[in-house]
Amino acid sequence: MTSGLIDGNTLDGVSSTTLYTLHNRAAFADGPDKVIDDPMALRVRDAIEYDWSKFGTPVAAAALRARTFDSAVSAYLASRPHASVVALGEGLQTAYWRLGRPDTTWYSVDLEPVMELRARVLPREDRIVPVAASAFDLTWADGIDPEPGVFVSAEGLLMYFDEPTAMDLITRCAELFPGGGMIFDSIPEWLSRKTVAGVKLTEHYTMPAMPFSMTSSRGRSLADEIPGVASATDVLFPAHKGAWKFNSMPLVADSPLFRNRRTSVTVLRFAA
Repeated sequence: MTSGLIDGNTLDGVSSTTLYTLHNRAAFADGPDKVIDDPMALRVRDAIEYDWSKFGTPVAAAALRARTFDSAVSAYLASRPHASVVALGEGLQTAYWRLGRPDTTWYSVDLEPVMELRARVLPREDRIVPVAASAFDLTWADGIDPEPGVFVSAEGLLMYFDEPTAMDLITRCAELFPGGGMIFDSIPEWLSRKTVAGVKLTEHYTMPAMPFSMTSSRGRSLADEIPGVASATDVLFPAHKGAWKFNSMPLVADSPLFRNRRTSVTVLRFAA
């Protein structure tokens, strides 16, 4: 390993997808194709010794998704400035530094190997509470006061689990945090089937299976499906070039042919 760098090979399985996401987000945080203002992502990537080439050519999806999540978190905090944010399966995400909310308590939840790597490559912040636990082990919620508001972020998480597990987590968050909210992303069924069958991105990297899928139409119906969910909104990626531009154009993204075949992001507001 190169002297002074931190070994990223301590992560495997689903946990290693945070390296894939970091690789893609950092690639679009600088240069002529810049999509997101994320200097911390560049700092973290450059601090880790890893064979980044195994992931192949970077794509803009992770950076566009991060901006979409940032917007939803910011919107909630604008109305509840002293609310807490819970980042489930946070991995090496760097949203805390992008949003710059000094009054916000940020709960960073992920498995122990991920949290250990996170502690080594990211600066310590008094407002960040690290929690080494599974997102599905709700002990992470112990001690979080729902009164000032709580917004739960599950970025790039739910698709790696089965439907009962994913839906139970959403339901429990609605029960635990009245007046709060949640954002998560979903993949379409056709992509879920492909990953379960096995998708080799490169000779050296196969995407982990993603058994859980949800269409944008179903995401918008969760207010009728889950008690405690007051509203459910499908939000689009910010404008971008290439194939991703269709995920930002309402007339195309919500057309019958495309609506349920694209990646979707769902924002929930919980009943008070």
